[in-house]
Amino acid sequence: MAVEESEIVMPADVVETVRWGHTGLTAVVEIHPDGPVSLRELSAGALPEVPSEAPLEVQPEVQPEVRSAGPSVVPAVASAALAARLAQPLVEVLVPGEGRARASQRLSETAVGCRLRYAGSARSNVDGWHELRIRMRDETSGLNAELVMRSPDGVPAVQTRVRVTNTGEHPVPLLAVTSFAALFPASRAGGLDLLYADSEWLGESRWARRPFGEHVPDLGLSGHGQHGKGTFALTSQGTWSSGRHVPMGGLTDRESGRTWLWQIEHNGPWRWETGERLDGAYVALSGPTDLDHQWSELLAPGESFTTVPVAVTVSGDGVEGAVAALTAYRRALVRPHPDRATLPVVFNDYMNTLMGDPTTDKLLPLIDAAARAGAQVFCVDAGWYDDGGDWWDSVGEWQPSQTRFPDGLEEVLARIAGHGMTPGLWLEPEVIGVRSPMADKLPAEAFLRRGGVRVAEHGRYHLDLRHPTAVAHLDQVVDRLVEELGVGYFKLDYNINPGAGTDVAAASAGAGLLAHNRAHLAWLERVLDRHPHLVLENCGSGAMRMDYAMLARLQLQSTSDQQDFLRYPPIAVAAPLSVLPEQAANWAYPQPGMSGEEIAFTMCTGILGRLYLSGDLPRMAPQQLALVEEGVRVHKGLRADLLRGVPCWPLGLPGWDDPWLALGLRAGDATHLAVWRRPGAAPATVLRLPHLAGRDLIVETAYPAAAGGWAWAWDARAAELTVTASTPAPTARILRVRPL
Repeated sequence: MAVEESEIVMPADVVETVRWGHTGLTAVVEIHPDGPVSLRELSAGALPEVPSEAPLEVQPEVQPEVRSAGPSVVPAVASAALAARLAQPLVEVLVPGEGRARASQRLSETAVGCRLRYAGSARSNVDGWHELRIRMRDETSGLNAELVMRSPDGVPAVQTRVRVTNTGEHPVPLLAVTSFAALFPASRAGGLDLLYADSEWLGESRWARRPFGEHVPDLGLSGHGQHGKGTFALTSQGTWSSGRHVPMGGLTDRESGRTWLWQIEHNGPWRWETGERLDGAYVALSGPTDLDHQWSELLAPGESFTTVPVAVTVSGDGVEGAVAALTAYRRALVRPHPDRATLPVVFNDYMNTLMGDPTTDKLLPLIDAAARAGAQVFCVDAGWYDDGGDWWDSVGEWQPSQTRFPDGLEEVLARIAGHGMTPGLWLEPEVIGVRSPMADKLPAEAFLRRGGVRVAEHGRYHLDLRHPTAVAHLDQVVDRLVEELGVGYFKLDYNINPGAGTDVAAASAGAGLLAHNRAHLAWLERVLDRHPHLVLENCGSGAMRMDYAMLARLQLQSTSDQQDFLRYPPIAVAAPLSVLPEQAANWAYPQPGMSGEEIAFTMCTGILGRLYLSGDLPRMAPQQLALVEEGVRVHKGLRADLLRGVPCWPLGLPGWDDPWLALGLRAGDATHLAVWRRPGAAPATVLRLPHLAGRDLIVETAYPAAAGGWAWAWDARAAELTVTASTPAPTARILRVRPL
C-alpha cells in the first residue's frame, strides 16, 4: 500500500485546497487559515490533472510551503476571511461545555467544529478503493479529528467516517459527532428537491420527492447576515434502523440535475439533517446523538471515538444517475459470497401459507411442490422449535420440536436436500423469550439492562452481544444447526426494539447500544468466516432494520411482511432505491384461489428482485402451477442482469395508492419492465424511457408469455411507451424492451 502525506504551512490570507479522487469522482477540500476545513466540491467525473506544486495565485511572499508530496494542494482564493466565515465545517463535534457557535439544535457550526484546523493529509489506494485521510486539530479543546474518505475506483461515491481523539489533559464529553457535513452545491436553495423515505411495518420504503421549500422556507437570511437556525431532520429510534424512515436521503437541483444521495450505514440509531445557510443548503449525517438517542461518550485523555460510516453518491444526471452510482457503490461494498454468483430462488413456507405452524405432514408436500416449481432453497419459517403452540415468549433455546416432527426435523431437512435444495430455518438470534429456559440459564450480564433490570419488549429479553456468554450461546446454536442438521440458510428475524440501549459499562444508554450494535456486526462476520457458504437473510419484522451495516454483510433483505398482494407492488418498486436489486427479496405468494391474472400479478412483484416465493402450491391446479413455474424460469433468466443492472422508474417514484406502478431494470441494451395495473386504474398509462429516446424498439411480453390483453405504442421522439391493458385489474406483465 502506497501512502502519500502532505503537511502545509499557510499564511493568514490564503485558502488552500486538497484535491482528491479518481476517474469517477472529484473531491476538493478547502483549508482555511482562519476557519474550519470544508468541502468545496464533491462531483462525478475524473479528477483534473493538477501538478503537486502548481503556480500560486498570490504574491510570492505569502506562498505556502509544501513540505512533501501528497494529495494535490493548490491555492483557491486570496480572500480567506469571507470563505472562513461562510464555511460549513467538514467535521462537527458537539461538547456540552461549549455547544454551538450560535444557538440552535443543528449539527452545524458547533464550537469545536468551527475551530478545527487542518493538520495534514494522506492518501492511499488498496484493492480498488481510494482513501483520503484529513487530519484536523482544535487547540482549545485538545480534540483531534481525522476524516476518512473512501471511494471505489471509477464510482462517483464516497464513504466517510470520523475518528475523534482527546489529546488534552482532561476528559471531554461528546454529545454528537458527524460522519459527513458539507454544503450542497446549488445555484439557489429554492430550486432544490428533497428526497426521503418513510417506512413502517407493512408499509416500507415509501419514498417522497418534495420541494426543499416545503420543509425549509426561504427566510431571507442575507438580509439578516446570519445562518439559519431551523433544520429538517430525520432520525431513527433504537435498533430498528428503518422502522420510521429508511436511513437515506437526498437533494437534487431541478435545474442542473446535480444530485446527492446518502445512506447511513448503521444497524442502530442515526440522524440526518439539512437546512439553509447564507451560502445555501447544508447536509449533516451522523450516528446516535445525545439530543435524539441518549448517546454521549466520555473521552479520557488518549482515548478515541469513531463514528458510524456513511456514504454519499453524486451525479449530474438527476436522481436516477445518483441511484446508478449508489448501486455501483453498494456492489463494491458488499461482502463477497458464493450466493452472489448464483442468486438461488428461495421458497419460504410462512407468508399466506403455513404462517408459523409447520409440521412434517404440512411440509413434505410443500417441499415437493416447491422443488417442482424451481426453488433452490427451502426455508422452514417460525414455529419449528415449538412444542406447545404458544411460542412467542419462549424462544431462545432453538431445539427442534418433537411434537411437530414425530420422526425429527431431520426427516424434513433431508427431504429438502433430497430435491437438491438448500435447507433453511427461521431464527431470531438476538432475543430470549421471558418464558424460555435460556432466560434463567444465561447470566443477567448477557442481556441489555437499564437500572439493573433486563430490558423486556413484547415478551422477549434482548441479548447484549458485548458479553461473551451471549455470543457463546449464539455460536453454539448456529454451529449446531449447521453442522448437525445441515442447515445452509438462515432467515434472521428481529421483531423487537429495545429502545435507547443499556447503561451497563457505558457512559450512556446510547453508548452502550452503539457498542452492542458493533458487537452484533462483528458476530455476523465471524459466523460467515466459520461458515463461508452459509446464506444469511436480513429480516427485521419485515424490513425494520434495512441498512448497509447489515446488508454489506448479509446476502439478501426481506422487503416487507405485507400479506396483501395488491399492496406489495409499491414496496417492490421502491426497494431498489434502498437495496440492491439482487438483494431485494420481494415476496410472491400465489394461491389456489387466485385467478391466472392474480397469480401473474403477485409473481411479477418478485421477478425483478430476488424472487422470494411462498404459497400453497400443492393445492394448485396444473395450469396455475404452470404460471408459477414460468415465473420462476423467467426470473432465473434475468439473474445475470440483476447482478449488473441499474433501476429506473418510468412512472417516477411510486406512491402508496398509485393505480399504475412500474419498475425498470437497465442492463446493457435490454430494459426489463415490471408493470402493474391495480383496481381503479385507467386503461392506459405512459412510461417514460429517456435512455431510449430516438430509437426504434422491440417490446415483448416476457411474462406471462402467452397472455393477451395488453398493447403498447412507442413514441421515439418523446421517449414514451404508452401501455394499454384491456384485461381487468388486477393485472401485471414483465416486458422486455430492446432497440432494433
